[in-house]
Amino acid sequence: MIIVENLPVPFDRRVWQEATTLKEHGAEVSIICPQMKGYLTPYEVIDGIEIYRHPLPFEASGALAYLLEYGTAIYWEIKLAHKIYKKKPFNVIHGCNPPDLIYLTAKFFKRKGVKYVFDHHDITPELYITKYGREDFFYKLMLFFEKQTFKNAVASIATNESYKEIAVSRGKMNPDKVQIVRSGPKLDRLKLQDPKPEFKKGKKYLIGYLGVIGKQEGLDLLLESVKYIIQKRNDIQVAIVGGGSYLETLEQLSADMGLTDYVDFYGRVPDQLLIDILNTADVCVNPDKPTEMNNLSTMNKIMEYMALKKPIVQYDLKEGRFSAQKASLYAENTSTQDFAEKIIYLLDNESIRKEMGEYGYNRVLNELSWEYESKKLIDFYSSVFSMEN
Repeated sequence: MIIVENLPVPFDRRVWQEATTLKEHGAEVSIICPQMKGYLTPYEVIDGIEIYRHPLPFEASGALAYLLEYGTAIYWEIKLAHKIYKKKPFNVIHGCNPPDLIYLTAKFFKRKGVKYVFDHHDITPELYITKYGREDFFYKLMLFFEKQTFKNAVASIATNESYKEIAVSRGKMNPDKVQIVRSGPKLDRLKLQDPKPEFKKGKKYLIGYLGVIGKQEGLDLLLESVKYIIQKRNDIQVAIVGGGSYLETLEQLSADMGLTDYVDFYGRVPDQLLIDILNTADVCVNPDKPTEMNNLSTMNKIMEYMALKKPIVQYDLKEGRFSAQKASLYAENTSTQDFAEKIIYLLDNESIRKEMGEYGYNRVLNELSWEYESKKLIDFYSSVFSMEN
C-alpha cells in the first residue's frame, strides 16, 4: 500500500511509475492520496491499481495551517488503511513524503508484521526553511519527524546521492538499506513530436517551464529575466505549465510587470497538451532559487526537458548540474540578468541548442530513464521482503 499526501495519483508521476512497475512485477497495489482538482473521485481502479482519495478541505499557507492539513490527512490515511487491510491485507506500507508523518499510520500495522518503507521525496526540514526562513520550534519538529520516519522504516528510497547521505548521516540508516531510485522519465509518455506554432503566439521563439508554481521555484526571478529579454527583443513567448498555491500571485505579478502579452500560464494540463507545449519550446528553464532544499533535490522537470531534447538554463545547483550536465547552461545564482543572457545566447545559437538537446536526450536514454531506475526499485523490494521488521 502506497501513501502519498501532497499530490493526487496518477498526477504524481513518480508514485504512479513506482506503482505500475510493482504491479507489472506481480504485486497487488493500493494507493491512498488526497482529492485535488481533476482527481476528485474517492475510489477508482486504474490499470489494476486501487486508488483511494480522501478529502483535503484546504490548502495550507502557514505553519499552523500545515499541521491542520497534515492532521486531516493522517486521519484519513489511518481510516482508509484499516479499510484496505480488512479488504486485502498488505505486507508493506510505502510512504511518500512530505510530510514525514506517514510513519504514524505505519505504526498501527507494525504489530501485524507490516513493514514500512520510506520513499524520501523532499527534505522537509530544508523545505520548511525555504518557505519560512527560520530555524524555530517547527523546524526542530520537522527534524524530529524525519528522525522518527527513518527509525520506523525497515529501508528507505532516496532520489539522489544527497538524499542518501541525509538518510545515513541524519537518519542513522544503514547505507545498505538505502537505495537510490531516481525519478527517471518514461520515454513512452514523453514522445518527441513536431512543434505546434500556435503556442508561440506569432513569436519566433518559445521558452518553456514545467513544474509546481510555488515561491521556492523562483518564477518571480524568471519573470524578471523575461522582462530583461523583452527590453532587448520582442520575439519571445513564455509558456508556464503547472499549478500551485503561488499561481494567482504570479499571474498578477506578470500583469504588473507588463508581461501579459509575453507570458502564458496554462495551469495543470493533460499530458498531451504538456507534451505539445514542451515539444514546441526552443529553450526550457529551471529558475529554482539556490536554497539548500533546491541544491540537494533532483527536479523531475530537468530530466523531462532532456527527454524531449531541450537545452536548459538553470541556476548552478548541485543536483541540477548532476542531472543535466552538458544539457544545461548555469547562470550565476539569483542573477536574473545572467539567466536572461544565457537564454538569449541559446536563442541566437541554434546549433548549440541542438547539440545540448541531443546530449541531454542521450543521457536520459542511456542512463536516467525509468527503464533503468525501475530495475533498482524491483531489486530493492526483493530485499525488503527478507528484512526483519
